[in-house]
Amino acid sequence: MTQQTLEQHRELVKKTKGEVLTASLNMYRSGLVAAVWGNVSARVPGSDLVVITPSGVDYETLTEDMLCVLDLNTEEVVEGTFKPSSERLLHLAVYRAREDVFGVMHTHSNYASAFSVAHKDIPPVVEDLAQVVGGSVTCSKYALPGTPELGQNVVKALGKKGAVLLANHGVVGVGHTVDEAFRTCLIVEKGAQIQAVAKMIGNPVLLSLEDVEHLRHGYLHSYGQK
Repeated sequence: MTQQTLEQHRELVKKTKGEVLTASLNMYRSGLVAAVWGNVSARVPGSDLVVITPSGVDYETLTEDMLCVLDLNTEEVVEGTFKPSSERLLHLAVYRAREDVFGVMHTHSNYASAFSVAHKDIPPVVEDLAQVVGGSVTCSKYALPGTPELGQNVVKALGKKGAVLLANHGVVGVGHTVDEAFRTCLIVEKGAQIQAVAKMIGNPVLLSLEDVEHLRHGYLHSYGQK
């Protein structure tokens, strides 16, 4: 049945692979990860198929043919000869919990990772962070990488927001597209850097809950070419 679904969505699978490849290169070239770490995925619209990056492959050599296609329900590889990302359970857990999410990116960016090491949330100190996240970037409870527990902890801490910190690990950003997940990770890193510097200057003044809710609502419902 999965192979039949794969063939029915062949063109969308190809399009999604292109989007994952582009986002992966953007992530790497933006300095959100080093070497082969981090991972990217996207759900194929109208299906239970997920395209995800392979494990331990240099991003500069990555091609669409190296990407893996997973079945969201069985967690099995239905297309691809490469071993999928070790964090595939995390990605699949997010998709199961959030029907609105079609792109997931996991990064190890420096400032945000520093907050994750300190087990400190990144507060909504600037408007773009409030828009894409919808509040503080919460630090989830620690779990070893690649485990079901990590996915469970991430889903719990993420809630309905746009990003979450993985304790002693890094960041997960989500979006309606994988490109939006990438932009979210960029804004989280920027917000983490601003918060860290502001703490050295003085006591950062946070946006009010009402303002955060207003900014988030505007971003979700009227921002951009909607």
